[in-house]
Amino acid sequence: MALYKRGRVWQMSFVYGGRRYRKSTETEDRKLAQRIYDKVKGQVAEGKWFERQPGEDKTFEDMVRKFAEENIPQRSNAVYTSVLGTLSKALNGPLTGITSNVVNKFKRDLRDKGEKSASINHKMRILKRMFNVSTNEWAWFKENPIKFVHLERGEAKRDRWVTAKEEEVILSYCPHWLKEIVIFDLNTGLRLSELCNLRIPHVDLFKRTISIVESKNDEPRIIPLNQRAFSILKEKLKVRCISCDHVFQLNGKPLKKHIIQFAFRGVCLATGIEDLHFHDLRHSFATRLVQAGEDLYKIQKLLGHKSPNMTQRYSHHSPESLRSSVETLDEYVTKMAQLPISN
Repeated sequence: MALYKRGRVWQMSFVYGGRRYRKSTETEDRKLAQRIYDKVKGQVAEGKWFERQPGEDKTFEDMVRKFAEENIPQRSNAVYTSVLGTLSKALNGPLTGITSNVVNKFKRDLRDKGEKSASINHKMRILKRMFNVSTNEWAWFKENPIKFVHLERGEAKRDRWVTAKEEEVILSYCPHWLKEIVIFDLNTGLRLSELCNLRIPHVDLFKRTISIVESKNDEPRIIPLNQRAFSILKEKLKVRCISCDHVFQLNGKPLKKHIIQFAFRGVCLATGIEDLHFHDLRHSFATRLVQAGEDLYKIQKLLGHKSPNMTQRYSHHSPESLRSSVETLDEYVTKMAQLPISN
């Protein structure tokens, strides 16, 4: 152990638990620094010294509140509210009391209640993200206390998009206002929130583009329109309520997400189409582009994903769309057979 000076402030160096620590006494007074050093030396000798962390006086509710304020866009609050509420009830109290064992017990309790792996993992991902932010950005911890908590195995990944036949049936049952929205979303891949927030000033009919100003990741983007989407916008702009500048409106008022979701769910029930949500239209947009042979990077830009990994989750090949790839082998063999044999 040693006491030394760096600049005008006294520092101390000591080994505890096999690790060397260098700490400031935060004083220029040699006698006061010596007293602080002697106290720490005694704690080390008795095995009672511990490094105080900023998060020690925080509660789980403090973490949830700060995380919600700084990391959740206001328009996405509904996605997190119920999960954060569940976590707060189960893990309330001081942050120092939350360990891997506590979180694993919470997972077991959820399993015992019959909760599915996907639902449990959704909660775990949000919880892990909060602790990562608390550790890496806020410096509340030296090390994430739950970094070794594993996700549940056996999570069934949902793999759903709209087939051509399903699209035909859905559109035949949709009221006109919903039919326009379904067609537009299948051809633009907008998130439902982006669709509801689309306004007249965001539309450029001359360039045949729309601008997404408010997005999930706060990064604006411009989307070119194909003929089907462009035709719908031209008709929408011909007849609209002047007092409302939202592109998609009903009775002169902006359409809300829950109204569209409720109406779409009703159409699916009426047609007998199962396990289909409105968000699957966005999924279908990406899937169809991939099956048509479009580049994943372009699809990533159209969807507004920061990472190509997210785009791959939305895109799938059907056996028929992959057929052209294996058929190139036939062409290769034919070409090789036509090559002259060298002596």
